[in-house]
Amino acid sequence: MSDLLERLRGRGWRMTAQRRVVAEVLDGDHVHLTADEVHARAVAKLPEISRATVYNTLGELVSLGEVLEVATDKRAKRYDPNAHSPHHHLVCAQCGAIKDVHPGGNPLADLPDSERFGFTVSGVEVTYRGVCPNCATA
Repeated sequence: MSDLLERLRGRGWRMTAQRRVVAEVLDGDHVHLTADEVHARAVAKLPEISRATVYNTLGELVSLGEVLEVATDKRAKRYDPNAHSPHHHLVCAQCGAIKDVHPGGNPLADLPDSERFGFTVSGVEVTYRGVCPNCATA
């Protein structure tokens, strides 16, 4: 389970009703919603929340490093609250479903010096692609 709400409270982030609802919508395991999906779920909890407020709040959360912006293909960006838990993504090539995965090993350490081309490598993003069980049986 993501601890997004606790992290934001710990930072002293001003928790307006609108911000709280966006954070509640994002909080959880394997949550990778688009901005429109966040807005739709937020409206169900707080009907007066605007699309602009949702987009602005998502932008703030990304800037704070509390939410990751995930772009796995040409589909809409998704937002991942598990920003402080190292993980990779498993993406369905048909429906776009995303799951967090935690394989063993260290892909950053696996990149040999000869393949770094003088770069100081500070991070790595790995995306596994396949077909989810729902699409496989459809």
